[in-house]
Amino acid sequence: MTEPLLAPSFLFRFSVPCRRLNKPWTAKGIDLDAAYGIPSFGELEGLPLFAELRLGWDHAGLAFHLRVVGKSQAPWCRESRIEDSDGLRLWIDTRDTHNIHRASRFCHQFIFLPTGGGSLQQAPVARALEIHRARENPKATDPGLLRCVSQSFHDGYGLRGWIAARSMTGYDPDEHPRLGFCYAVVDRQLGWQTLSLGPDFPIEEDPSLWGTLELVEA
Repeated sequence: MTEPLLAPSFLFRFSVPCRRLNKPWTAKGIDLDAAYGIPSFGELEGLPLFAELRLGWDHAGLAFHLRVVGKSQAPWCRESRIEDSDGLRLWIDTRDTHNIHRASRFCHQFIFLPTGGGSLQQAPVARALEIHRARENPKATDPGLLRCVSQSFHDGYGLRGWIAARSMTGYDPDEHPRLGFCYAVVDRQLGWQTLSLGPDFPIEEDPSLWGTLELVEA
């Protein structure tokens, strides 16, 4: 059987609901039930699923809960090499614009690592990074507006994170309840798990390849 010329998920633009949070972020993070789950349409290409991502919103920001399983090695994380590290990457466009190929000031990239920070490289890391080839960058993010806590398991890790509204230029759920959205769980051992398209496409810099996150009440 011949390989398809295009990935099946390239033919579709995916839209997924994101439920409103029913509890606040705390110093221990936030637990989200299965109703907050965000799918991976890589299943259309038979790609393995090794992570479960749950995401919720309120006017104060976005919260996520990630669980990665199936690992026999510790995640490789270095704050000094954050883009080469294992962890979660989120891309958010607060204007849900799909007709541009270079990021605008409403487009954001956030990276969260389960370890790699601190003097012993054991602390979780949360950071906003500029998007390569962006036409314009969003306002600078105060590092204190991004939070994350992590937990280690015998076969993987858990990661809970918070993105404050003030760290996202143009975030306004009342006026703009649809966000351009893409995610990638990156793992040196297990590969990439994404919303739809994988690293063969320039999802890290091209907002036209992202899906849509619909901010719903329930």
